[in-house]
Order: sequence, then structure tokens, then C-alpha cells
Amino acid sequence: MTFPAGFVWGASTAAYQIEGGGGGGGATGGPEGREGRGSVWDLFSWARGVPGGEAAGGHARRWPQDLDLLRDLGVGAYRFSVSWSRVQPGGRGRFSVPGLAFYDRLTDELLGRGVQPWAALHHWDLPQALQDGGGWLARDTAYRFEEYASRVAERLADRVSAFVTLTDPFTAVAQGYVRGRHAPGLRLGLEAFAAAHHALLAHGLAVRALREAGARQVGVANGYAPAWPATDRDERAATLMGALRGDLFTDPLLRGGYPAALLNLLSERAPQVLEAVRAGDHAVMAAPLDFLGVHYTQPDWVRAGRGLLGLEVGTVPDRERTASGASVVPEGLTQTLTGLKARYGDTCPPLIVTVGFAGAADTDTPDDGGRVRDDARIRFLDRHLEAVADALTQGAPVRGVFVHSLLDGFEWDAGYRLRTGLVHVDFGTLERTPRDSYRWLRDRLRAQG
Repeated sequence: MTFPAGFVWGASTAAYQIEGGGGGGGATGGPEGREGRGSVWDLFSWARGVPGGEAAGGHARRWPQDLDLLRDLGVGAYRFSVSWSRVQPGGRGRFSVPGLAFYDRLTDELLGRGVQPWAALHHWDLPQALQDGGGWLARDTAYRFEEYASRVAERLADRVSAFVTLTDPFTAVAQGYVRGRHAPGLRLGLEAFAAAHHALLAHGLAVRALREAGARQVGVANGYAPAWPATDRDERAATLMGALRGDLFTDPLLRGGYPAALLNLLSERAPQVLEAVRAGDHAVMAAPLDFLGVHYTQPDWVRAGRGLLGLEVGTVPDRERTASGASVVPEGLTQTLTGLKARYGDTCPPLIVTVGFAGAADTDTPDDGGRVRDDARIRFLDRHLEAVADALTQGAPVRGVFVHSLLDGFEWDAGYRLRTGLVHVDFGTLERTPRDSYRWLRDRLRAQG
């Protein structure tokens, strides 16, 4: 497989997953969240009686070593996320000087190693103080996000290659406000539409703030999954699922409004939630993008069912699975990329893909010789890169791939039971050990030139 000149190769992480305490500006993960400070994930994890991001991957203290690993991997770009609760612990007003300085230095050191900084402003870790006021259910959170984006950009825009406003807002809303599996742990049904709308509004406001601060490139990273009907009788349910996942978070950006299937559902079953939409909101959301991030895991296997939405979502049967239970379906990525081009045509921005593999914590570890063999991850990455190449040959405007994650860390509702890093992290000692997949990708990039 071949990729065009200028194709962006990168690795990515998320602040709450890897940083832990230290680094300036207070802890990204820790007991602060129980007192109304810190990240929404602190209180959520503590309330469930499970470890949160107090230590995570220890990146806040070991970042020089991690950046050396990036340089040696040979990627041209690194997408990190800025912890909102580190740089603005209260979610409004005063910013933390040490917190901003941490990302300032991180950016400089990346450039010094020849790696382009890509900064994501939100990867699911809202400040607890804002959650206490309603979180994404509150319209004010969108305006606080604009303020935060503006301040971060004032500090970093002269050196950051690209800003990502939101990372997979579908998962943040679906798991945090509908299913209750992620922070803040709410189960609101269709009432969660307000959270989705305010997140999209926050994105649009942030795009404006980033442009005003001189950002070079601005985009968003959405989560996508093709909706596959389990049988011919499930076509209608699959169409609705497609509208709820990808179309809900993309149509307002590229078409200027919500998909008809979603509006029909809300008008029929929960018309009051549409009151969240105000005049002028769609114009803000539709601010032009320089790229569209595509986070892909697997297709949705959809059946008609009972309940509020009249559908059930599962995993594609008879496929290899990752330790998280996800089906390995690389052709679903090709379908996603070509489908975006088909749906949005000339308005489809350049696409930046993120893929990642979850291994089991009890097996994806060093052997007696200190080697971490992860053949399944190598096979996964190879097949998904082939899927991207197939999409390119079919005309999809893919301009880059990021592998998630560089490091092992806190895996959200799975805690520390899963391993996603190209680099193994011993959570007791914080020792880093590159996996076989790290060396495989390094050699692949060298061969690519």
C-alpha cells in the first residue's frame, strides 16, 4: 500500500488517560474533583469506588521520555489533549499559570524533536465545577468553552500545527448522558439532546475563537461507525442509528442543520428538547473546517427492538474481537471514509483518521525477556491502514492517520483493565517498554519515507 506525499502520520493520547498528577496547574486526576475542582472523571471514578486518573501513565512528570519515544517512532505529528481542569480548574475566570506553562513547554519540546503539535481542547474531561452547574446540559458551558479555547490559543497558536475542538462528542454524550457508563454518569434518554447541541455550539464558538487567535488549522474529531442492519427487516432501525451517531454530529457542521430522521424522532417523542436550539446556533456550528477527524472502532450491528428508540445495537458477529469486545472490521473504516465523501461531496473537508487497539492488561505485558509481543495489535493496525489505502483509491480525501494511543493509561469505564499503547506502561513503576507494534510502526514509517 502507498500513501501520498505530505500524508500526516501521528500518534495520539488524551490528557486524563496519561497525565496523572504533577506538571503544574494541579492534578489532572485526583481527589480535587470531590471538592468541586479537577476533572468530572475524578468524582465519577471515586463515587464508583474505582481508581481514576490520579497516576494514569505519569506523563505529567515523564513527558521528556515520552517525547523521545515519539521522536524515535518517526511520526511527524502528535495529538495531545489539553486538560481544561489543569489550565482553568474552576472552568471559568482565572487560568492557571503553571497549567498553561506545562502545555507551552510541551509544545516547544515537540517542535525541538521535529514533531508537529496537534492540540485537542476537549477529550471528555470537563471541569467538575462546570458539571456542578449542569455540564453540557447547560448552554453556559458552551460559552465557557469559547473562553477556554481563546486563552489556550493565545498561548499556543503561534506554534501548534492544528487544533481539534472536540474529540468524539458522540461517545461523550451517549455514554455520559444517555447510558451512564462515562462521567457524569447520567441516564437521560432523549433529554440528552441538549448536551449534544451545546457541545456542537461550543465547537462552533471555539472555531471562531481559535481563528481570531491565529490558529493555522482547525477541525473536530467525530466518532463514526457505519450502521449495519442485522437483517433486511432492520434497515429502518439502522438508518436511525446512523442519524444518531455520525449525522447528528456532522450534518450541523457541513449541512447547516440536523438530519431529518433525528428531527422527526425528537418532534414526535420529546419536542421540548428542541427548545435548546436558538436562532443563529446553526450558523455558529457551521463555521468552516480545515479537516474532519474520523475516530473509528467498529460498525454498529443494528436490530429493531423495544425501548425509546426502537433499536438495539450490538457487535458484528463471527469476527475477531479486541479485549474491549469490539469486532475487528477494517472494511467498515473504508465504508466510513468513502461514505463521508459521498454524503457531503465538495463540502467534505480533508479527513484525518484515528485508529487504536485495546489489549488485555493481563496478557499485553512484558515477557521474561522484557519484550512485549502484541501480534494482534500489529495485525489490527496493518489491516486498518490497508482499509485507509483502499478508501484513498476510491476517492476519499484522507490526509493523515493517528494511532491511538502512544502510551497505556486510564481507559475510562474500563479503568486499567485494558491496554491501548504502542508503549507499555508499568503503572507501579511507570517504566516504559515499547511493544513490538511500536517497532513495527517505526519500521513501516521508515520504509514509507
